[in-house]
Order: sequence, then C-alpha cells, then structure tokens
Amino acid sequence: MKNIEVISEGDAYSAVDLGSLNGWLDYSLVHPISKREIEGKVFLKEATKSTGTEISFNSIAPRSEVPYFHIHRKNEETYIILKGCGYFQVDEDCFSIKEGSVIRVSPQGKRGLTNTSDEIMTYIVIQSKENSLEEHTTADGERIPVEPKWR
Repeated sequence: MKNIEVISEGDAYSAVDLGSLNGWLDYSLVHPISKREIEGKVFLKEATKSTGTEISFNSIAPRSEVPYFHIHRKNEETYIILKGCGYFQVDEDCFSIKEGSVIRVSPQGKRGLTNTSDEIMTYIVIQSKENSLEEHTTADGERIPVEPKWR
C-alpha cells in the first residue's frame, strides 16, 4: 500500500502529492464495514486536514463494477470521470458516462457505477454536506496584493 506524500504544510494549508494518474492503483484501503481491501482508492480528508470536504481518488478495473450501491445520510457527492467509460445508476435511472462526465448525487440517491471499457476507469469523488455552501465562486473571493515568490 502506497503512502500519500506531504509536499508542504502551514497554518492555512496542506499540500500532498498522489503521483501520476496511473500510480493511483498503488493506493488501497481497508473498507471499515466489509473489511475488504479496495485497491486504487485513496481518501484525502485526513491527509489534507480538510474540514469541509472529503475527496477520494478512485479506479475501477476494466470491465468491472463497484460491488455495491450506497447512500449517505448528510453528504452529497460529485463524481468526475477522468478516464474510461461505462454506466452510472442513481435509483432507477441508468445512463452512460465517459471521460469528462460530472455527476452530482444527493445523499438519498442510491448510486453505483460500472466500467465497460478495456482500460482502467479513474475518477474523483468530492463529498460535502448537502446545502452547506453559503457562497460560491467570486461571491466568496476577494483579491489581495501578494508578491509571487515564483517570479
């Protein structure tokens, strides 16, 4: 099992490196309920000390599927497909997905997905409490003068 590399940390940030997209397969975790090892999956909340989101990097072997459907009590999830293609199902709706597909699922939506391609499917899942985003995009931002150190 591969460990997440910490790049840098400070009072206001945490930076980690997961390596290349193909290297995600080297990560794995033991599922807390099934006690089954899941290869190609890594969660970032602890590593980045996040307080508002859980982000996971995931992969599914060619021509296989996530072996279960699930729901959440409070959190919605946004799936971002980076590589591969297949199908995503929410409740009784099943639709095709591919590189570039983005799917948001409310907590109560029964969700599952399959990889129908001959390549490894890789995707990111961002999980946050439903209806918790009070401001977004430019409404929450403010420009401030800082001299970049990379110049």
